[in-house]
Amino acid sequence: MPEVKSRRGEYTEATRRALLDAAAELFTERGFGRTSLDDIAAVARVTKGAIYHHFASKPGLFEALFDELEIAENGAARAAFVAEDDPTVGALAALDQFLLACSEPVYGTLVFREAPLALGWDAWRLCEEKYSYALVSDMLDALAVAGRIPAQRGEALTSVAFGMLSAAGQLLARTPAADRERVRAECRAPFVALLAGLAVT
Repeated sequence: MPEVKSRRGEYTEATRRALLDAAAELFTERGFGRTSLDDIAAVARVTKGAIYHHFASKPGLFEALFDELEIAENGAARAAFVAEDDPTVGALAALDQFLLACSEPVYGTLVFREAPLALGWDAWRLCEEKYSYALVSDMLDALAVAGRIPAQRGEALTSVAFGMLSAAGQLLARTPAADRERVRAECRAPFVALLAGLAVT
């Protein structure tokens, strides 16, 4: 009996994975508004009913995909940060990881172009704050503890840095592939300047 349940669980997880992969492909290529649940079911090779078994709605499917992308990317950026002994170097490594992710079609398109439409602007901002804002705040805390920036910085700095990241992400998401390397460098420069300007001497 446990083996039967295990196989059923594997099938359920495989179906969910197929739906998320199909949704990522279609939302990236066509956009959220021009992709139907029937389209997703067809690409995933499941019935439309299978979608409703896992997700309450098309926005619910998109939100699950959005969360998965953000968890993965924020995990990668956080790993890049903690891998460096010097928190300033780590912060720039995390920034580079983020800017590179924003240049990738799926992450950049879904998180910064489609998510405000699919989730609504306010919900999108709340989701971004849950992931990116928390990471920015943690990195600034580490920089302050290490004596690299003033300890008493207030909430404004976190909000400004978070806003800069969001603006950079939106810019890279709509930048043609041929220009992304140049634009990534242009987006990086203000953050380098910000850290230099905040540095405790």
